[in-house]
Amino acid sequence: MKIVIAQMKHETNTFSPVPTPIERFALGTPMPLEGEAAVHALRRTGSAIGAFIELAEQTRADIVLPVAGSAWPSGPVEDEAFEYMAGRICAAVANGCDAILLDLHGAMVTESFEDGEGELLKRVRKLAPKTPIAVALDMHTNLYPAIVDNADVIAGYQTYPHVDVYETGLRAGRALFRLLERKAAPTMAWGQKPMLPHVMRQSSLDSPNREIQARCKAMEAQGALCASLFVGFPHADIVNAGLSAVVVTDNDPALARRLCDELLEMAWTTRKNWVYEVEPLEKSFARARALDARPVVLLDHYDNAASGGTMDTMAVLAGILDARLDDVAAFAIYDPIAVKAMQAVGVGANVTLSLGGKLDMPCLGLKGNPLEVSGTVRNLTNGQFRNRGPMSKGVLMDMGPTAVLETGRVEIVVISRQQEPNDLECFASQGIDPTKKRYLMLKSRVHWRAGFGDLARATVECAGVGVCTSDYGVLDFRKVRRPIYPLDQI
Repeated sequence: MKIVIAQMKHETNTFSPVPTPIERFALGTPMPLEGEAAVHALRRTGSAIGAFIELAEQTRADIVLPVAGSAWPSGPVEDEAFEYMAGRICAAVANGCDAILLDLHGAMVTESFEDGEGELLKRVRKLAPKTPIAVALDMHTNLYPAIVDNADVIAGYQTYPHVDVYETGLRAGRALFRLLERKAAPTMAWGQKPMLPHVMRQSSLDSPNREIQARCKAMEAQGALCASLFVGFPHADIVNAGLSAVVVTDNDPALARRLCDELLEMAWTTRKNWVYEVEPLEKSFARARALDARPVVLLDHYDNAASGGTMDTMAVLAGILDARLDDVAAFAIYDPIAVKAMQAVGVGANVTLSLGGKLDMPCLGLKGNPLEVSGTVRNLTNGQFRNRGPMSKGVLMDMGPTAVLETGRVEIVVISRQQEPNDLECFASQGIDPTKKRYLMLKSRVHWRAGFGDLARATVECAGVGVCTSDYGVLDFRKVRRPIYPLDQI
């Protein structure tokens, strides 16, 4: 048996100025891995493609892995990058196979296609009209008909932070293998609600998503092959942005429809609880100063890599410095120019830098606003490390050349590739022990809770500046279907 396994993952923030060329899909290498190199790199990792590889090897199948590309969220994917990955996947399928397992995201927008995954699946299905296809998707999928119409099995993450990526691969893959063994006949139902849930209210650790994801798991325990509620990714001005659901049953389309509608109704009736109320930044800093706890997480949630942020806005870090908060570690400021300047002078040198603020944000009408910062270069590395977990355990992270700048009060990690702080190793790899800090400034929204949730004794959400804003009023939605809540009061 021959199985094509591939990965093509990107969550697109259409408001982000960060470009998305093919090189962004590679980690630790110039281009995305393929073939045996990809199998070796991803085997036994906490990824969906790692689960696919494991399942295929258990059946002694021949694995064809044409590409493994995964990029941090950013602006629309360049057409050349999409065609590079889609072309390799389609070429592998065209050579013949018995099954196809795809580790996708579900919210990829390219320069030419609103629905990158749907476009890929249409091409694959045309080449292999009868070959079973299973797809693992992110919880932030913006679901389109082409994704469902051209797949046999769909499974989405049931946790946010996404600590079940590997398990999602198992759910999708096992359902497909049951189909191959003629032990199941998957049937799917899907649907949407006109909702754009705020990312800051989407965590599966909190209500209402906690209860809905628990219901998804209960449905699977009671016989559904896969049950998924997708919260959607709202920072994408595309028609189908927003909340959706898919349920896969064993040859029971009526049951799939009933269970899917139940999930959608659970979300719709709680729609007011998916709305995030923004706190003024000055009030946030006042609360931070008054807290008697350590460490306190200062969440710069308007500017994080996992939602397409530039990671170079300086409002929250400037506030920390102005407030003279002490014993702070900050992750991270994206500024390759500053890193090169620190590399030039070396560890131990004193420098004054124009830090961050290199990228304009035209969709918000904002110019980059750098901050002059003086300090000592404390560390220089290549920026590569592997996550400890529970999120993406063992997966290589690549921040590019990285430096640590110490101001005397704040240790600032400065990076050359955007990277979400979802794992303790992002600090530890740079010689910083986050457990001993008074404050941790993290450019994150929810994923920080995977690595830092048990460590944090208090959290202050700081509404700074960035294209990950929770204020929908500053985003110019022109394409998303209307009416939609909470843009419209329905």
